[in-house]
Amino acid sequence: MPKKVLIIAYYWPPAGGPGVQRWLKFVKYLPEFNIAPVVFVPKNASYPIIDKSLEAEVSKAVEVIKLPISEPYKFANFFSKGKTKAISKGIISAHKKQSLTEKTLLYLRGNFFIPDARVGWVKPATSFLLDYIPKHNIETIITTGPPHSMHLIGLNLKRKLGMRWVADFRDPWTTIGYHKQLKLSASSQKKHKSLEQQVLTEADDVIVTSSVTKQEFKNITHQPITVITNGYDDEVTQPIALDTKFTIAHIGSLLSKRNPEILWKAFADLVSEHDNFATDFQLNLVGFVSEDILETLVKYNLMRYTNDVGYVSHIESIAYQKKSQVLLLIEIDSEDTKSIIPGKLFEYMVSNRPILAVGPSGSDIERIIKNTNTGVFFNYEDLESLKKTILEYYKLYKSGSLQTNPVGLELFHRKALTKALSKLL
Repeated sequence: MPKKVLIIAYYWPPAGGPGVQRWLKFVKYLPEFNIAPVVFVPKNASYPIIDKSLEAEVSKAVEVIKLPISEPYKFANFFSKGKTKAISKGIISAHKKQSLTEKTLLYLRGNFFIPDARVGWVKPATSFLLDYIPKHNIETIITTGPPHSMHLIGLNLKRKLGMRWVADFRDPWTTIGYHKQLKLSASSQKKHKSLEQQVLTEADDVIVTSSVTKQEFKNITHQPITVITNGYDDEVTQPIALDTKFTIAHIGSLLSKRNPEILWKAFADLVSEHDNFATDFQLNLVGFVSEDILETLVKYNLMRYTNDVGYVSHIESIAYQKKSQVLLLIEIDSEDTKSIIPGKLFEYMVSNRPILAVGPSGSDIERIIKNTNTGVFFNYEDLESLKKTILEYYKLYKSGSLQTNPVGLELFHRKALTKALSKLL
């Protein structure tokens, strides 16, 4: 008899973006390990990104329960639809460029909706599940955040039913980069910290996606913490020819703070110093890009080489990864981002295209790229080495020999990661 596990999540198809991928894939493979997942998600959620192609990946055999949710972002649209959508996607303007509307929305989001804008779903979800769980032989509940309100549902159920609870953190809570931009009062910050501690100390098991986050949480709780990263899956696509131009592509959102001027400077220098490079070079930005990034590209005279593609479906993003000459990975230069491992890194690694990564020294990204031999990593200081590597990639492109020789990628396959999860469960 399969073990029944209830997964409480916010992001689920037709939601797009990285937040939906992790548990969509776990649910896909869990039945192979004698675990029957039941998925509990909001009905009529206000997802910032929609990707209907992901609905085809949900097995008809998986039970999905939906409960209506009231979204404050829908109300906020009356004041500024553009700013509300941007904030819900995590795109926050640089402080000096924030309008009064954006500052107000950030203040309200940070201080009136703790831990996040989905906190209003906690009470009705708890009430529904207190009735549902005993009737359906659920043995374990799993909550996945952000949004971290999902963990508060788990906290309530743990206290009332005493059942086993696993809290999965796709990202940190109070140390994630945007947390400092929410204009929190001292009391709001204290409440976030308190809720974070309650979740981490009362969950029976904690899952994190990076070793840096594990070390951070070990200072808060003595509960078992397991690292299960994100990963890649077998994507069925038609054979894709490489771009004829020397394309360097970034897949995913580029937020205001994820703006590496050292990289834009390197590109600007190379197009001015090497005529052939300037002829062949193209920067593809696939996903939402903040105005601050675009303004910086204008500053370095790079817009003529830039193709701002915008958001595409997950299937289309895989195609861009496989046809690009080089894949660009950018993380904010901060202590707080050392634990962030973008989900696209693992798809990048199996694309057979070299990764050019820029981020903070000592990050999990740096370790993974080095251990898998899938690219090169730079901090925000070594301009000349960065230029040299880009030029070396360009020369290999010209000779038709630009590729990677990865090692150890099987550890990051979604099925292997689900096996690790099944052992925990």
